[in-house]
Amino acid sequence: MTIKSTLTSLSKIVVLIVVAGGGWYFWQSQQAEKLANQLPDSVVYGNGRIEATEYDIATKLPGRLVKVLAQEGDMVEMDQALAVIDTDDLNAQLREANAGLREASESRKYALAIVDQYKSELALAEAELRRALELAKQGHVSKENVDKQRTVSTSAQAALRAANVKVVQSDAGIEAAHARIERLESNIADSTLQAPINGRILYRLAEPGEVLGSGGKVFSLLDLTDVYMSIYLPTSEAGKVTIGSEARIVLDAIPQYILPAKVTFVSAQAQFTPKSVETRDERDKLMFRVKVKLDPQLLKEHIAQVKTGVPGLAYVLLAPEKTWPEKLQVRVPE
Repeated sequence: MTIKSTLTSLSKIVVLIVVAGGGWYFWQSQQAEKLANQLPDSVVYGNGRIEATEYDIATKLPGRLVKVLAQEGDMVEMDQALAVIDTDDLNAQLREANAGLREASESRKYALAIVDQYKSELALAEAELRRALELAKQGHVSKENVDKQRTVSTSAQAALRAANVKVVQSDAGIEAAHARIERLESNIADSTLQAPINGRILYRLAEPGEVLGSGGKVFSLLDLTDVYMSIYLPTSEAGKVTIGSEARIVLDAIPQYILPAKVTFVSAQAQFTPKSVETRDERDKLMFRVKVKLDPQLLKEHIAQVKTGVPGLAYVLLAPEKTWPEKLQVRVPE
C-alpha cells in the first residue's frame, strides 16, 4: 500500500468519525428539543454550563516560592499543604522577637526588685517620721528635723510610685513581645499555603523560584460539592421561580441521567443575556439569571466524575404542588 493510499484511507476514517460525532450531537440536540417542547406549563427550562465555586489560593505576604506541591487536576483535601513560601527572614525576626521577650522579662524582674527596695525605704522613712513626731512632742527634736524626715518619707513614696510605673512598662513590653512573636509565628504558618476545602486544582499559576507579592495567586481550586448551572429566564417565567424550587439538570454528555437540583438564587434585576449563553429567546430581550445548584450529596458520591464547563439544560418546577413529568424523573448514576 502506498503512502498516498494510506493517507486517503485515514482521511476517510477521520471524516466518518466527524460525521458520526456530528450526527450523535444533532440527535442529542433533537432529543433535548423534543423533550422541551413536551413540557407542561409548570416546568420551564434554560441552557447553561456546569460551574463550580472557585477559590484562589494566594500568598498573605510577599516572598519567594520555594515549593509547589500540587499539579493541575489533582484532588486535594482540606488543610493539605499546596505550596511553601521562603521563611528565612521571618525566622530571623522570630529569633529577634524571642530575644526581646527575654530582655523584657528580665527588665520586669529588675523593676520588681526596685519596687521592693523602695518599699523598704518607704517603710523606714515612715517609721523615722513617726519617731521624730513623738520626739518633737516631747521637745527632744526640732521642727526642722521633723520637716526633713517628712521630706524623706514623701520622696520615698514618689520613688515607689515611679518604680511601680516601671513594672507596668515592663508588663507592656512583655505583652508587645508576645504579640510580635504570635504575629511572626502566624506569618510563618501562613507561608505554607493550605487547601481550605476538599476540591480539585483547576490552574497552577506559579512555579518554584518566583517572587510573589502579597496576594499573589498560586492555584485556583474548585469546590466540587458546590456545583451549579446559571440559566436565564424571561420575566414571565422568572417571576414564578422561588428560592428552593425543585429543579433538574440534564447534561449533553450524559443525557440518560436526570440530576436533582434546587434553585438557590434568582436575580433581582433584569439584564441582557450574555452572548456566551444560548437561550430559546431573542438576545435583545431582558432576562433574569437563575442559579440552579446540584444536590451536594450526589456530588460527594461521584466527586471523581464531576467536571465543569459541560453544557446542558436546567429545568425548574414552578408550582410545588405539581409533579415532574415522567421523562424528568430523577435518574442518577449508580
